[in-house]
Formats: sequence, C-alpha cells, structure tokens
Amino acid sequence: MQYVLVNKYDEIITSVNLESEVGISGATTYFQGVKKMPDRKSFNNLWKVMTREEYDKQFKAGNRKPSSQGYNWWEEEKAITDEEMSLFEKKRRVGPSKL
Repeated sequence: MQYVLVNKYDEIITSVNLESEVGISGATTYFQGVKKMPDRKSFNNLWKVMTREEYDKQFKAGNRKPSSQGYNWWEEEKAITDEEMSLFEKKRRVGPSKL
C-alpha cells in the first residue's frame, strides 16, 4: 500500500510503498525515521501520514465547488416565468375562451 507524507499545506512531500499490515502507525514510524524526528508529538505537529487513497479522496473533496455556487436556481425560475408570461400574453391577445 502506498503511504504519503503530507505537509501543513496539504502537499505530498514523499511517499513509500509498504505492506498494508504496517498501517498508518508503521508508516508514521517510517517517516519519523526518514525525517530524523523521534518525538511523535513534534512530528505530528508538522506532518500528516495517510494512505494515497485517503489523500486523493480529501483532495477531490477539497477541489469540489460548493453546492451554493454550482446551481443558480433563479435562472431556472426566470426561464419558467418567461414561459408563463408568454403563454399569458398569447391568451390575452386571443381573448377569453368560449366553451
């Protein structure tokens, strides 16, 4: 499984392929050795360790447009109103229907 070392700006600094049984804890220990930071608390203040899959999910979610920006409901309602108004104008020109 691929594990990544991520800085505080959410950039991948390096990655490593380790057995999946190692888990995040083992990958963290590996990256602590690479960075020569034996104190886990200090290490965790600077870095995040996660699987590549987890990173990709977070990155994709972070780049998605907020739903409030993706849909302009007022444009659709204006189109419906314009259609309704044109029907109303046609009826008015023709006059009331006689049954």
